[in-house]
Amino acid sequence: MLGLLVPLAGCGSSAGGDGDDTTLRLVAAEYGDTPATSSKAFWDKMAENFAAQNPGMKLQVQLLPWADIDREVSRMVKAGKAPDMALMGAYSDFAAQGKLYSAEELLSISAEANFLPPLAEAGSVGNTLYGLPFVASSRLLFYNESLFAKAGVTTPIKTWSELKAAAKALKEKGVKYPYALPLGPEEAHAEALIWELSNGGGYADSSGNYSLASDQNIHTFRWIKTNLVEPGLVGPVPPAQLNRADAFAAFLRGEVGMLNGYPSLLHEAKAKGISVRAMEIPVSDTIGAGERPPTVGVADWMMAFKQNGKRVQIGKFLDFLYQDKNLSDFAGRYHLLPSTVSAARTRAGGGIDDTDTAFLTALRGAQLYPVNDPNWVTVSDTIKRNIGRSLEPGVDPKSVLESIAEKSREAGKGR
Repeated sequence: MLGLLVPLAGCGSSAGGDGDDTTLRLVAAEYGDTPATSSKAFWDKMAENFAAQNPGMKLQVQLLPWADIDREVSRMVKAGKAPDMALMGAYSDFAAQGKLYSAEELLSISAEANFLPPLAEAGSVGNTLYGLPFVASSRLLFYNESLFAKAGVTTPIKTWSELKAAAKALKEKGVKYPYALPLGPEEAHAEALIWELSNGGGYADSSGNYSLASDQNIHTFRWIKTNLVEPGLVGPVPPAQLNRADAFAAFLRGEVGMLNGYPSLLHEAKAKGISVRAMEIPVSDTIGAGERPPTVGVADWMMAFKQNGKRVQIGKFLDFLYQDKNLSDFAGRYHLLPSTVSAARTRAGGGIDDTDTAFLTALRGAQLYPVNDPNWVTVSDTIKRNIGRSLEPGVDPKSVLESIAEKSREAGKGR
């Protein structure tokens, strides 16, 4: 998700105080990167329409940058000044502390059952839904059609060996980044998980326990190192030093043949006149024919705090907010995917267009990060800061993966 680059004021209705039972206070992450794309317009509209439909009630929204919102909301909660609701990237720490209302306490049965299953699973601790998924995205493999044509690559890429062959052909034609592999600390945990899942691995086993150094994961990174990194098929920047934002920028400059991406990048590339297509993530050649491992899904979470005792009022607002037209409106503004079955099925508000259909299909069977574990923030940070080292010269990926797993255990982060 995009961070806030230009400071913006809070939005929504400014009437009422924090202790006013008629005023609901929402702290939300800012999805825009300029005043023109700010989320303020959406929340202003929600505040106005909600007040019109519920005379006497008001919505007050404070926008915070992605870089700050987790810390600031935690500070508010500890100070006894929790907002009524927050929209951000993590919820499980608050759920573990007993600070949140469950979906069952807020929503009707039909509304709770309307969330896409992979998102509802990731938003649940045990069998209780605390993190209400709001918008989401999935990952697909993007490729530059012009560069592929120049390299003579015409057949679909379905396996790792086919990806390697395409990258080799791209390199021979002088493409700077045949396959961009961003394993820098910005978002290495996403790229790593995409590759691990495509080989039958992942971050957790079938019992939900972390399996960071599984045999499948070790095989995955040994393959990447031997077949992509050492032959120079990932470009001039070592993977451990290449961040997602830099890889995306290079793609938008026409310097990247292939990379894994999400919907908004596809729209950006097309807006810049780059001929780009998306396909399913290629799988390991050891995966059986017809098998389709999940790709990575990512969601942002709405949560409701108990501290102010406004369960009924919050439930009324969430019933309003999660109407298809509102959810699709927000998703469409940022080329994301709505989190509910009904909003994903309709085109209300323009939330889903033909370009996004493949991403929605992938999301329905996606695997999300283990965000329902309150220790995931620490574990993911360990992965982000270390996984790229597994591809450095003279390093066996096994040693790095085992080190990551050990650091998680030492910190008491096993699930």
